[in-house]
Amino acid sequence: MGRYRGPKEKIERRLGERLGLKGERSDTPKHALVRRPYPPGQHGPNRRPGRPSEYANQLRSKQKVRHTYRLQEKQFKAGIKKALGAEGSPYDAVAKVLELRLDNAVFRAGLSQTRDQSRQLVGHGHITVNGKKLSIPSAVVRVGDVIGVRERSRGRAYFSAAVPQWYPKHEAPAWMIVDKEKMSATVKAIPSAEDSGLQTTDLQAIIEYYSR
Repeated sequence: MGRYRGPKEKIERRLGERLGLKGERSDTPKHALVRRPYPPGQHGPNRRPGRPSEYANQLRSKQKVRHTYRLQEKQFKAGIKKALGAEGSPYDAVAKVLELRLDNAVFRAGLSQTRDQSRQLVGHGHITVNGKKLSIPSAVVRVGDVIGVRERSRGRAYFSAAVPQWYPKHEAPAWMIVDKEKMSATVKAIPSAEDSGLQTTDLQAIIEYYSR
């Protein structure tokens, strides 16, 4: 399945919000929204913001969350539809589907700075689940699963030199226990909507968008 390979900050400029797509750079003055705080395109600086319709707000929320988790429309739609068919809170169901993807879990564990980076780590076979290599980014992790780094990958410069730059100060989400000495993380609970950090307004808009 193809994926977006264009400028990530262009997406954030279009949405007018930082999504952390560039890792640490997203929190610096170098970010495109600081230098060019307007939508991309020839008329971006002079565009007058009108009052968006309800559909426009739903679409923006959908795009915002979809790009945050770095999913293609087909993947994202399938996940949301699955969540809407589950029992219990639809907000928690959406968060569960998005948060328990292996690529997101690797990101939450602090082994990468972005979800794109974590997807690459998984796809290249550097990540294990319960001691076994798993190279499918969309694989679903479950409570009790232990996510780690493949033994033969630990000596690579990425894990020995790059990760230590941010790993010590990384704060794991409430649904995960991280062992920084072993460079591993255990899923201890099902993530809720609150754990995901997603805004309730965005979750509601997404549910309404796909319930049409």
